[in-house]
Amino acid sequence: MDTIHKIGRRKTAVARVYLSEGKGNITINSRDLKEYFPTATLQYKVKQPFTLTNTEDTYDVKVNVYGGGITGQAEAIRLALSRAMCEIDAENRLALKPEGLLTRDPRMVERKKFGQKKARKKFQFSKR
Repeated sequence: MDTIHKIGRRKTAVARVYLSEGKGNITINSRDLKEYFPTATLQYKVKQPFTLTNTEDTYDVKVNVYGGGITGQAEAIRLALSRAMCEIDAENRLALKPEGLLTRDPRMVERKKFGQKKARKKFQFSKR
């Protein structure tokens, strides 16, 4: 198997994933998964595509991720891994699609408008 390259995005985070056959090592920005994402929730999000397709210790993953916060980065990695799993085997799509892992989440931060405190919050109104 050749190395598969896929991109995942979430909010402002962009993840480039390189998937190759191996023993299940996940490296993110030259650091181990448990070191980069210390919480169990984020580790679970990253490993979710492998869990659903029953391929936990089959592939080595090398990830370059930048932008956004840690949750956005974890979800960007999850999308990229899901896309890679679909390229490996079309059967994986049947397991990943119902869980919503192949959908790019379009929600972004709304921009701040001039004359306002934040995107929707206004400055305090004084009648007199």
